[in-house]
Amino acid sequence: MLAEAFGPNSISVQADALSWEQAIAQTIHLLEQAGQVKASYLDEVLEANAKHGPYFVIAPHIAIAHAAPSSSVIATGFSLLKLQSGTQSGSANDPVRLLFGFCAKDPSSHLELLSEFAAVMSRGEMVNLLLNASNSVELRKLLLD
Repeated sequence: MLAEAFGPNSISVQADALSWEQAIAQTIHLLEQAGQVKASYLDEVLEANAKHGPYFVIAPHIAIAHAAPSSSVIATGFSLLKLQSGTQSGSANDPVRLLFGFCAKDPSSHLELLSEFAAVMSRGEMVNLLLNASNSVELRKLLLD
């Protein structure tokens, strides 16, 4: 299920420094390129970020940018933007270096997917392995194998 959620070209490594909003835009753009969201989803995510602050940041160096299910979502999915230099979101867990994008088509069908994602991320050294990965192929292999 998790492998299907990461569409083609939905994982990228960003070497240049980005602002928090630029990083969110890039990870949501990966979802758009994978055909999982419409362009309007970015506005919804940025609005959620402005309304709720850095609640996307779930652990040191890790954030999940998302918005509520809406008509902007074509298919439930994930993207990942790895930021080589990190970005500041305003959270105590900054800098964010692994910025996942997430979209859900409805309020409930994605719960099993999130459970699978949590299981993968909680494996021993997974976060350190992802932080040390140098390219998208390596990131994909770590997440999905």
